[in-house]
This record gives sequence, structure tokens and C-alpha cells, in this order.
Amino acid sequence: MTVDIGEKLTPLPYRIAVLPGDGIGPEVTNEAVRLLHTVSSLDPALSFEVETLPWNAEYYLERGRMMPPDGLEILREFDAVFLGAVGDKRVPDHVALRQLIFAIRQGFDQYVNLRPVRLLRGAETPLNSKTTSDIDMIFVRENSEGEYSGVGTIDFAGTENEVANQTSIFSRRGVERVIRFAFELARSQQRPLQSISKGNALNYSGVLWDTIFDEVRQNYLDVPSENLLVDAAAYHMVKTPERFGVVVASNLFGDILTDLGAALAGGLGFAASANLCPSREFPSMFEPVHGSAPDIAGRHMANPMASFWAVGMMMTDLGYPDWEQRILDAIEVVLEAPTPRTPDLGGTSTTTQVTDAVIRALESRWGASH
Repeated sequence: MTVDIGEKLTPLPYRIAVLPGDGIGPEVTNEAVRLLHTVSSLDPALSFEVETLPWNAEYYLERGRMMPPDGLEILREFDAVFLGAVGDKRVPDHVALRQLIFAIRQGFDQYVNLRPVRLLRGAETPLNSKTTSDIDMIFVRENSEGEYSGVGTIDFAGTENEVANQTSIFSRRGVERVIRFAFELARSQQRPLQSISKGNALNYSGVLWDTIFDEVRQNYLDVPSENLLVDAAAYHMVKTPERFGVVVASNLFGDILTDLGAALAGGLGFAASANLCPSREFPSMFEPVHGSAPDIAGRHMANPMASFWAVGMMMTDLGYPDWEQRILDAIEVVLEAPTPRTPDLGGTSTTTQVTDAVIRALESRWGASH
């Protein structure tokens, strides 16, 4: 991405919208932006223009909404969106999520939520007999409909007959495209594929999911694939995580299983996520998924690793996958050393001290080559 000015090629900046959000969100996004600018300093082909948008709980309390009415139009002008965390006890969670994260995911047709579950070198897993080669899977979670469609009613509110109706929307188009995306990913990475459902109990949505999976798999007979019930999948993720490669699941099942996966891979401090618009009609959004952690907000003790991994996933989406691997390599260099470590990893280091170490590792390996 360059422009010719006379005899000199100057990189055009990628425009990144940063939504720091609430709690520890601003702390980890500040460090993520530092890492992003480090990448730019090491690679003359890359330049970034970062704009921070303060759409969070404070914004809601002042204006009655999580983002302005033209928020999506504002974000559409960027190449990518980077989100810190959303959540504040003064704003109901379902309001904050629905008006910001879900509004962006659905409004920008980010129907793929890509979330790696991978044990990095130096990270600890509660599965004592498993190694980095055993815990290495990637989830493709349907991200725009399913159980999180936001459709339903509450009837007879406030009475003894009160009933909540939460409607899951599973469309043939929505299910087929995410399953096909997962198969393409599995084929490109030469991994097996697991489809997760609950077709034995969900006699409409689950059966439709399984039916479409069976149809699509006929076009990918070179990819080993299987269908697992969600409860069986949870069991096997703990007992035999090496069984899993690319895992495709509905919105709710993918949400739950990826948090289980985070526990297996060292904790939510390593949980990164990409909300992808595969058509590229709209920008994609990248985030750590550890939440706003209000109990430690302002104490500068949050683990920034997930936000760094999210930066790496953003680099891949922008067309620079080598930089995702370089960032992961730098993270592993730091993890394999006894310090620095944030409190969630048993240390006493600050968020900034960990960032400094990751940046040093990145610079020491790649600084001399540019």
C-alpha cells in the first residue's frame, strides 16, 4: 500500500479505529497501539493512522446510546476496527453489547468470528499431560445470527405468568456460508474439521445446521470432518484436545466452547478474536475477549497478550500474515522467560512492563533486518 511521490515510494497509512471501551480496555488498547507503531517502525512498507473513538459506558451515560446514530458510517471509513473491552456495572450488559459490539458485527456483516485456541510456548495449561502440539485449534463461530439474533419478547411482564421468548434465527444462507468458510480454512491449513451442534435436542435449528453441514461436506471430501454434539465436544476438548483442528459452531456454542478453550490454553489473557467480513465490503473488527475486568481496572496489571495477538490477527487480515507470526514469536520469547509476568500468570509485573518486553523481543529479532 504505497503512493509514488517523485522517485520515492511512501506507504499510505492504514486507518485504524480504536474503541478502548471500559475497565481495562483503555489499558490494553494503549499497549496494543504501541505494538502497532513498533511494527510500523520495523517495516517500511507499513504505516498506521490511529483514531480513538470514546464510545463506552461514559458515552452512554451522557447520551443514552453506546455510539452516535451515524457510528457505522464513521467506522466504515476505516480499514479495521480495534476494540478493547465493553462492560460497566452502570450500564446493563445486554444494552452495552447489543448497542456496540453486536451492532458492529451485524451491521458490518462480520459473520465469521475467528478465535484461535492454541497453547503458546511458555504458557501453562491445566491439562498436565498435554503440550503445545496437542492444544492447537481454531474456532469459526457464526457471528451474526443464531442464538444471539436479538429476537424475542417478554409476555405478561411483572406477573406470575411472565414468559421470556428468545428466538434463535438460523438461515440456510447464514449457516451455509460459515460452514463453507470453515471448510476452506481447514483445507488451506490441512486440518480436520469438527462441526458442533445439538441436533438431537434442537429439532429445528440443530437439524438445519446438521443438514447443511452434511450437504457442504460433500464438496470437501479431502477434508476429514465429523459432527459432534456440543456436550460431547466439551468433553473431548478436555480429554483429547489434539483431536480438534478447525471447529465450526453456532454463535452460542462457539462462545461457550472458546472460553473453555481459553482455560485450556492458559487463560483469558491469551484469548484473541477477529470479527471478519469476508466479502471486505465493510471493515473487520479485532479484540481481546477477556472483558473489562472492572476489579483490576486502573491498576495497570492486566495481561496485554490477547490484545497483541489481536493486533497480529489484524495484520493478517490487512495482508501481512508474517507479522502475526512474528508477534506470536515475540510473545513466546517473553513467556519462556521467568519475568515479566502479570499477576494472572503468577507475577507482579505491570501491563506496560510486559509490553516493553514484547517490543524488545520483536525489535531484537526484526530490527536489524529492516
